Amino acid sequence: MSPDDYTPHSGDRRYRVEHYDLTIDYRLGTNRLDGVAVVRGRAAEATRAISLDLAGLRATKVRSDLGGRIGFTQTDRKVKVALGRELAAGDPFELTISYGGAPRPRRTRWGTLGWEELEDGAIVASQPIGAPSWFPCNDHPSDKATYRLSITTDPGYAVAAAEPVSTTTKGGRTTWIFERTIPTPSYLATVQIGKYVSRGMDLSGVEGQVLHPAGLTARVDADLAPLPQMMAVFAEAFGPYPLPSYRLVVTADDLEIPLEAQGMGVFGANHIDGRGSLERLIAHELAHQWFGNSVGLARWRDIWLNEGFACYAEWIWSERSGGHSAHAKALGHWTALAAEPQDLVLSDPGPEVMFDDRVYKRGALVLHALRLTVGEDAFFQILRTWTSRHAGATATTEDFRTLAASVAGRRLEAFFDAWLDAEALPPLPEAAAGAAVEPAPVTQALNVNPRAVDGTR
Repeated sequence: MSPDDYTPHSGDRRYRVEHYDLTIDYRLGTNRLDGVAVVRGRAAEATRAISLDLAGLRATKVRSDLGGRIGFTQTDRKVKVALGRELAAGDPFELTISYGGAPRPRRTRWGTLGWEELEDGAIVASQPIGAPSWFPCNDHPSDKATYRLSITTDPGYAVAAAEPVSTTTKGGRTTWIFERTIPTPSYLATVQIGKYVSRGMDLSGVEGQVLHPAGLTARVDADLAPLPQMMAVFAEAFGPYPLPSYRLVVTADDLEIPLEAQGMGVFGANHIDGRGSLERLIAHELAHQWFGNSVGLARWRDIWLNEGFACYAEWIWSERSGGHSAHAKALGHWTALAAEPQDLVLSDPGPEVMFDDRVYKRGALVLHALRLTVGEDAFFQILRTWTSRHAGATATTEDFRTLAASVAGRRLEAFFDAWLDAEALPPLPEAAAGAAVEPAPVTQALNVNPRAVDGTR
């Protein structure tokens, strides 16, 4: 693991975390968080010291299982720990960090990130460097770990974080225990707290849950009605859903944008209007569970592997559900992008524009152009192979290029050089030999009965 060029002050290459055990007590009225983080990791190289990312909260004590004296210092973004003895590469260690304070989001070039108070609750939205606002971590996208979370807060509030284990109330406080056994980077770990009703959903055989204010029930029911069939379509297109469950949280507050967390999509009240106006956003956040969450990023420069793929999933859902075809979407967005400045290299857009809409749309266009180039069968086999081969791990643009060429059985260097490494937007290619100029709807390509979906709408 090397320092990430886009977030060079985050993470520490000297070790990798295997498991976080977080015990957090949060008081909503005073916005006070007190926590204990047990961090189990393994040295990646010989070292006598490591650092953890922590911002806005104060570490008060650090203990180790290594024996000997341990010391630590803290800056505005790091807890630097002297281990007391040298670790060899591969040696395990365990640190216990006590910390606390008033959590607040980090102010960054990408906006405010991390733990943030709502009108009556709290939300965590960390991508890319917000996780240190609520727990000490190795904040690098490639460092995936498992989690156990114990969240104690005021009674009368619901908490969502990972797979629920237990809930107990004692002494006027409620403790929620969660586990995350799927390896997860720190930016996708989350806690959501609010006065929500919680309801189960059957998402085409996947366990689902939706948490929302009671007053939004009718709007939530209407807008989430397509979700079970979205799950079925995406499972057919991308491979089986890669996590144990999927949760959606709808806050009482308006949010600037929806966000994905591991096994979760979070939406503001403004994204749920009861008319399905923003159905594409529901599709987008669900698709991230395959692209970004299960198959993670080894480095931030490859963000198109998250956002371009999730954007293309929106187009797949559109044509699958009777809307515009992916080809029609591609033509429209290609025309719009052609009128934009031609100064973005998709494979390395730079930190300032890594979340620019052009990354999303050009990333989706890469996939549609690939679909036109290799044909329907090969294209969807590429996607399914990608999600299965790298499930629970991380990957790079180079990995995708290699895999696509291997599955398609043809050379694709010139194709990817033009679409990923050059600034100029290439023309959309002609359809592959034997294919229609406009690809068959994904329902036909995947041999799915469209009536099974349309009858639920």
